[in-house]
Amino acid sequence: MLTQSSSSQTLRWQRSKSNPLRRQIEIFLITTQFLFFLWWDQLFRRNSAYIRQQRAKWLVKQLLNLGPTFIKIGQSLSTRADLIPLEYVQAFSQLQDRVPEFSSIEAINIIETELGKPITELFQTFDSIPLASASLGQVHRAKLYSGEEVVVKVQRTGLEQLFNLDFAVVAQLIQVINILPTIRKYHLEEIYIEFFELLLSEIDYINEGKNADRFRENFKDYPQVKVPLVYWDYTKKKVLTLEYLPGIKVDDRKSLSEQGIDLDQVIQTGICSYLKQLLIDGFFQSDPHPGNMAVDLQGELIFYDFGTMAEVKSMAKDQMIKTFMAVLKKDTDEVLETLIYMGLIEPISDLKGVRRIIQFLLDEFRDKPVDIKAFERISEEVYLMFKQQPFRLPSQMTFIIKSITTLDGIARALDPKYNLLAASQPFVMSITMSDNKGNLILNVAKQTANVIKQSILNFASKGQQMRQLQNKIEQGELEFRVRSLESERTLKKIYLAIKGLIYTLLTGVSIFTAFALLTTAYSKFAIIVFGLSGLFSLFVLRCLITLMIRDRMDKV
Repeated sequence: MLTQSSSSQTLRWQRSKSNPLRRQIEIFLITTQFLFFLWWDQLFRRNSAYIRQQRAKWLVKQLLNLGPTFIKIGQSLSTRADLIPLEYVQAFSQLQDRVPEFSSIEAINIIETELGKPITELFQTFDSIPLASASLGQVHRAKLYSGEEVVVKVQRTGLEQLFNLDFAVVAQLIQVINILPTIRKYHLEEIYIEFFELLLSEIDYINEGKNADRFRENFKDYPQVKVPLVYWDYTKKKVLTLEYLPGIKVDDRKSLSEQGIDLDQVIQTGICSYLKQLLIDGFFQSDPHPGNMAVDLQGELIFYDFGTMAEVKSMAKDQMIKTFMAVLKKDTDEVLETLIYMGLIEPISDLKGVRRIIQFLLDEFRDKPVDIKAFERISEEVYLMFKQQPFRLPSQMTFIIKSITTLDGIARALDPKYNLLAASQPFVMSITMSDNKGNLILNVAKQTANVIKQSILNFASKGQQMRQLQNKIEQGELEFRVRSLESERTLKKIYLAIKGLIYTLLTGVSIFTAFALLTTAYSKFAIIVFGLSGLFSLFVLRCLITLMIRDRMDKV
């Protein structure tokens, strides 16, 4: 049985990818327009959160129009609070692969070309209507002649050629904007190489199949976690055939409850399975959004999509126990050392900003779910910290941050009052139970004794606290801000006055130049210069009005 559908929609990026010059012009125009917006906002001091939200929405729309490469760039930037303002992070986090499906005729042609056989010889049935569609490809349900139900993931035509073209254009853009010192300090070349290496591996379905096999092997002794089997005889670089494992979307609380599935157990399985990936395996799914996870009728968790996996340095069991104890006693330095050991934080000379963020996370989220409003309290400080002292978080760390916040969102959708520590208890117990009993008791006793000892010393010795305060001041970890409102007001007035004076000079020069041009062969350009003088005069008027308003406010 074979059904076909030929409906398709040609997108803007699909039309332009066949013309490299047109594609290049399109990307450069959008980039120039966005940079102009940023310059205009800075010139007129339009720095409100609302303006940034509007710019971010506009940019998201343009990324969607530019297609797969830039959709993926936006999704990657949604994890980079160390590079971009919070408003852009929030807008990019909502960026979805809203790309229409391509025709089943095209999908069948790709399958037949890759696998070297007619579709009727490969599959007993093949559904033309895809189960899901995204910017990189789409998934069709099928049935093998041996009787197994499978899903066939098919890549879009010309995707690799489009990526290669976009890579070249983005490289040229980076060379151009690196002229600006404020941009150069972020080392965009390194981010560019890191991102495109990841993206190229994602469109290699053979690599994704190997990731799925490795992931399934890691969970072979965990029956509560399911990973689809790869059918290698039906898999090539642009076609991936997997076992069909249907399930309920992991954040669909209503459907899960109707099936009598224990929601707390689902939360525990999700949190513990991710802790295992991160701490024991050192190999984790870097994009665990609700579309990549499901729950079957037995309450078992199903993982899909292994195109974007990441690796970190795995930890020994005694290190894990030590880290859990550090979280319990809110030992910022110990947690920071663990993150550096795993390669998740770069050991730069000045880490006081990162230390403050870790302390905030331990204080706010150790015993309760992540609250976005709580993040907003330090979002401006975090952004300013990275702006003043820019350093790039390793990509693995940004993947972990994105994964944790995504998992937290899923858990909150199932149970708004869930507790992260309570959900991770089964994992902690499995670590302790699988360790040598004598070493375990000794290790836990030692860590517990350290917690008690530290608590007693902190409680009994106020002098020690004063010494710690003195050390922090000496090391520059505490910052004191002293402001004089009168001085600030005076400086602002001086700044506006100087700005007005500059615009006045520009107005005079442009008027003089325009009159001079009227007497030459270039008199037609005088109109343009007169227009500039008018623009500069508006700037002068704006400065004067602002000065008058501030003067009256100061008197009040």
